[in-house]
Amino acid sequence: MKRFFETISNIFKIEELRNRIVYTMLLLVVYRLGCFVVLPGIDPTQLANLEAQASDGLLGLLNMFSGGAFGNASIFALGVMPYISASIVIQLLGMMIPYFQKLQREGESGRRKLNQLTRYLTIVILALQGPAYLTNLHSQLPESAFLMNGFSFNLFATVVLIGGTMFIMWLGERITDRGIGNGISIIIMIGIIARLPFAFWAEVATRTAQTTGGYIMLIIELLILFFVFAGTVALVQGVRKIPVQYAKRIVGNKQYGGVRQYIPLKINAAGVMPIIFAQALMLFPLIFASFDATRGLAATLSNYTGFWYNFIFAIMVILFTYFYTAVTVNPTMMAEDMKKNGGFIPGVKPGKKTAEYLDAIMSRITFPGSVFLALVAILPAFAMIFGINNQFAHFYGGTSLLILVGVVLDTLQQIESYLLMRHYDGLMKTGRLKSRSGM
Repeated sequence: MKRFFETISNIFKIEELRNRIVYTMLLLVVYRLGCFVVLPGIDPTQLANLEAQASDGLLGLLNMFSGGAFGNASIFALGVMPYISASIVIQLLGMMIPYFQKLQREGESGRRKLNQLTRYLTIVILALQGPAYLTNLHSQLPESAFLMNGFSFNLFATVVLIGGTMFIMWLGERITDRGIGNGISIIIMIGIIARLPFAFWAEVATRTAQTTGGYIMLIIELLILFFVFAGTVALVQGVRKIPVQYAKRIVGNKQYGGVRQYIPLKINAAGVMPIIFAQALMLFPLIFASFDATRGLAATLSNYTGFWYNFIFAIMVILFTYFYTAVTVNPTMMAEDMKKNGGFIPGVKPGKKTAEYLDAIMSRITFPGSVFLALVAILPAFAMIFGINNQFAHFYGGTSLLILVGVVLDTLQQIESYLLMRHYDGLMKTGRLKSRSGM
């Protein structure tokens, strides 16, 4: 405990780190306040039906990602998932279309153009999701809840929803540039954490109201949650070390012997991005739930505990894990860098053979990592089937738990890097916190 308070004290001794943390906290307060600002023209006292709808199933998960804004009919109701969906599309286009591949190779200028295209595509997706969300509002709320109505209200509310999501994106960019980094991820994490107390007390109320289990079942559930959390941390931080031998070198008139080092290949090099991408696409059918022709298919694909939803979700997580690993880890570049520095993997020829060896190793360790990631992704559905409250079940795995673990580890690693640069002890006893970022 003493060490913990010393570390907190050291954090606030570093002026730059202190300013970044305070700046991040202030922007997060702005975001949380915005989640309770109801759309103009809607009576906030008549949102009970919408809140009930947003506590179950896929809409409950969407409500969690938005920090409760979806169920509050807030100006931030659509959250950042449209931006995530747009990012997925742009990255996929970068794999297939030469123009986007060219932009990816142009460095900073290309990155700015891709970001601009992502924003434009986000607006297009919002223009589809906004009217769908308003249609859902009209079906859930009584007519007396609408102080305005008709086409003018729908147009005005859609513009407000688009502006709300774009403002959240701006907050995320400011946190990334001037805060402690990972702005969009931190905003999603804060929304999830904000729902945790409500979900926990809902589960406590459920267990105390039942005649079977009671507090004993609640304790068992918390133990299971602890082991799931520990397994997720192990997945996020797990590595396989590849030995690399560096040949003898002569510097000046001194000869240095060969040095053996290790390349840490991540079991889950893609982090939480595959599950975020897959979840964003699984929310897409909700757009078509209001149309008669596609209502049945949308209901099937949106059934959070149904077989087809979880099967497709798991397959998408596995595919996105391989896709994102291929984007973030480049065996050819690693092999070239090794060769330039006089390094080689014992028993493997430098150059092309080394690249093929690293690619084969990454494929082998990515498969069990992707399968376990998919299993964690669908665990909440099993938790609901076994009688756990729908809101609390979201924390038994899935996107919620992985985002919490991943973003917390990333943020702690950012803070620790500042501490170590100033020669302070890190956040762990060893002074080293494993990073979950790629290589």
